[in-house]
Amino acid sequence: MVMRFKGKSLCILTALLLIGSLSWPASLGASLSPDEEIELGDQFLLHIKSQYEIADYPYLVQYINELGTYIGAHIEVPYFSLSFYVVKEHIINAFAALGGHVFIFSDLILLLDSVDELSCIMAHELGHVSARHLAARIERSKRIGMAMMAGVLAGILVGGKAAGALVTGSMAAGVQAELGYSREDERQADQIGFKLADISGFDPSGMVTVLKKIQREHWYGGDAIPSYLKTHPGAPERMANIESMLQGYEKKPDSDRARQLRSRFPLFQTMVTALCMEPTDAKTAFVKQLQRDPKSPLALYGLGLVLEREGKITEAIDSFRQALAERSDFIEAMFSAGNAYISNGQYEESLSILHKALLLAPGDKEILYLYALSLQNLERHSEAAKIYERLTFLPPVKDMVYYNLGLVYGRQGNLAHAHYNLGVYFSRLRKKNEALFHFRKAEELAADNPVLKEKIRKALTDLG
Repeated sequence: MVMRFKGKSLCILTALLLIGSLSWPASLGASLSPDEEIELGDQFLLHIKSQYEIADYPYLVQYINELGTYIGAHIEVPYFSLSFYVVKEHIINAFAALGGHVFIFSDLILLLDSVDELSCIMAHELGHVSARHLAARIERSKRIGMAMMAGVLAGILVGGKAAGALVTGSMAAGVQAELGYSREDERQADQIGFKLADISGFDPSGMVTVLKKIQREHWYGGDAIPSYLKTHPGAPERMANIESMLQGYEKKPDSDRARQLRSRFPLFQTMVTALCMEPTDAKTAFVKQLQRDPKSPLALYGLGLVLEREGKITEAIDSFRQALAERSDFIEAMFSAGNAYISNGQYEESLSILHKALLLAPGDKEILYLYALSLQNLERHSEAAKIYERLTFLPPVKDMVYYNLGLVYGRQGNLAHAHYNLGVYFSRLRKKNEALFHFRKAEELAADNPVLKEKIRKALTDLG
C-alpha cells in the first residue's frame, strides 16, 4: 500500500489548536466539565467535516455506530453519548476527539482482517474517551500562552520546509509535550481498551496484530509524517504491554450481539471498499474477487456500489439484481437497487423491490424512506405522508423527511401541515428566517387545529 498524506491531513491538529486557543467557553474554569467538552467536541467535528469527507452511506454508518456503541456501553462512567465516523482518506489512523466523537480512517479499515482488530481499535479510542485524555491535554495546553500557540498555528498553516523548523522551535519544550498523548495515556487507553474488548466478546490480541500492520505500513518512524502528528506513539512498547496482558488470557465465547456484528463485518468492509477507495481500484478488487467466485453476493453488491458512484445506474441495477439472485434476503442490496431505480426514474420497479424488503425488515428506516419517496414520485401523496409521519417518530430523523412531508401535504392542499413541516426542516438546518416564515404561515392556517397550534408555538419558542 502506498501511503499518501495530503496537506489537509494537518488539519486535525489545526482544528485541535483552534479549539484550544480560540473557542473556550466563557464559563471555563480550572478544568473542562463534560458539558464544556461536548460543546468543544461539536466545534471540533465541524472543523473535521470542513476538511474531510465523512462516509454517509446509511448501512456503513449504522454498522460502525452499532459496533462502537456496543463496546462503549461497557464504559464504567459514560460521560458522553458516542458517535463514530468513517473518514474517506488515504491515511492509516484513528483518533478519539472531544465529547465522544471517534474517527477511523478508511484505509485503516481496509488493512484489517477481522472484526476483532476493528473492535480493538475502537476499544482503545474509547479508552481515551473514558479517561478524558484529550480534555486533559487541551486543559494543559492553555498554559502554553498565545504567542507559542500562534507560532504553532503559523508553522502548520504555512507548510513546506520552513514550517518544520518553525513548528519544531515553537513546540520543542512546550506544545509537543503538552498536546501529545503520553506513554501513560497510551498505556491506560490500552488497559481500558483490553477490558472493553474482552467484556464485549472480542479478542484483545487484535490490537497487537493491528499495531504490527501499522508498523509494516511505516506509520511509526520514518519521515512520512512529522512526529507531533502521530496520535499513537510507542508501538513496540504498547505491543509488549498488551502481550503481557494476554499471558494466560482466555477469550470469552461470543455473545449473541458480538456474533451478529462479527457476521456483518465482511459486508461492512465491502461497503468501505466500494465507497471509500478510488473507484478504479475498488472495481479492480471486486472484479478479481468475481473471477475467483463469480457468484459472490458481496462482490456483486460492491461492484454495483462502485458502478453507481460512476453514474452507471443501469449497470449498477444489474449487479444488485445478480447479488439478490444469489442471496434473496440481502436487505442492503435491495436498498441500493431501490435507490438506483429512483435515480433512473423507475419508480414502480423501486416500489416493487422495496416492498419485498419491507416484508423482511418492516422497521428498516432507510427502506421506509425510499418507499415513501417512490410513492411521492408516483404522486401517491396520501400514502407517502403516512410513512413520512411514521418516520418522524423513529429517531434520528432525516432532515429530508420533514421537507418531503411538507411537499406531500402541500400537494394534498393541507397547507397548515405543509408549512409546519417545512418550518421544521429549515429550523433543523438553522435557517432561522426561512423557518420563521413557514411557522408563521402555518400559524395563520391552523386556526381550527389546537394540536397543531401548540406544536407551532413550541417550535417558535425553540427557534428563539
